[in-house]
Amino acid sequence: MSVVEKHNAARRRIVEAARSIVGERGFSAVGISQILEVASIPKGSFYHYFDSKEAFGEELLRIYMDDYLQKMDTLFSPDVGNAADQLFAYFRFWQETHVDGKTGDKCLIVKLAAEVSDLSERMRRILDTGTAKAIDRIARTIAEGQQEGSVQRGMEAQALAGALYQLWLGATLMVKITHRSQPFEKTWQASQRLLLP
Repeated sequence: MSVVEKHNAARRRIVEAARSIVGERGFSAVGISQILEVASIPKGSFYHYFDSKEAFGEELLRIYMDDYLQKMDTLFSPDVGNAADQLFAYFRFWQETHVDGKTGDKCLIVKLAAEVSDLSERMRRILDTGTAKAIDRIARTIAEGQQEGSVQRGMEAQALAGALYQLWLGATLMVKITHRSQPFEKTWQASQRLLLP
């Protein structure tokens, strides 16, 4: 392994170790010393790997979005079933990552979007690009479903994908506010009405 590969692997280890506390507490509430502690990195080493805390946040979001999109690609595969099956597998995954006891696995998009969008333009752009790619994957799957007949043709695929993504995002915020799963149940039912023939 080259020096650059080792350096990048160490950066990834730091980011992955700190992801759960950032997911639990938020970006601003987690200090560099806490990041070093959970990553078991000696004090003073942070700036060897990242120019700033914002640079750490950018890498955190880049890695998170890459992993998230790979998970979507797994769910949106023919092995899962037809396009409608794939879409509901994705919604099930979304719902399961926001149940009690899954703090560290929760969606960083939901947790950090409002906070970092006001804090860092570069971090906001990473989220914007990543969510656009997620919506594009949903749209492609909807279009496939409309062609095969497992998804109704009532709405253009890209518009429907954006609406569904925003619907699930809003439901997740309501689950956080209410501490009840009812918003997910209603969103699941609305998704069925929007998608199924």
